[in-house]
Amino acid sequence: MRCPFCQSLDTQVKDSRPAEDGAAIRRRRVCPDCGGRFTTFERVQLRDLYVIKKSGRKVPFDRDKLARSFEVALRKRPIDPDRVERAVSGIVRQLESSGEQEIPAEDIGTLVMEALKGMDDVAYVRFASVYKNFREPQDFQDLLGELGGNLAGEGEEAVAPVKD
Repeated sequence: MRCPFCQSLDTQVKDSRPAEDGAAIRRRRVCPDCGGRFTTFERVQLRDLYVIKKSGRKVPFDRDKLARSFEVALRKRPIDPDRVERAVSGIVRQLESSGEQEIPAEDIGTLVMEALKGMDDVAYVRFASVYKNFREPQDFQDLLGELGGNLAGEGEEAVAPVKD
């Protein structure tokens, strides 16, 4: 492993331990040339995955980009980071075990939405508003209707129809 500080190729592993519920190995490393210390993570990769964008362009799948999508949607929300990591790992395992090497970006977005829906409704709406390209307030109301949320504004009460 190359040292990120001095670019030396001779780094030594000082400590290894399981991470992410055994799905990865965390290694503490030290560079004998500059004395720099850093951490690496090792994960199993079953196959190289590619994402097919809406434009038709193919790009390599990036696990970190998937994790950042969760972080943006969950910003300032009370969700345990381990739960997010398990969701990201679950999506990656699902993609790798699908048998497909090329995955449409829409499929990944759908998996993220499903995971967020089970985690936090606010994060789900945030992600959906960007993913589904909401353009007007009605788009939000339609999504909230799917969640079964009360569409009455704060301080208002939902009014039941009057029967004669």
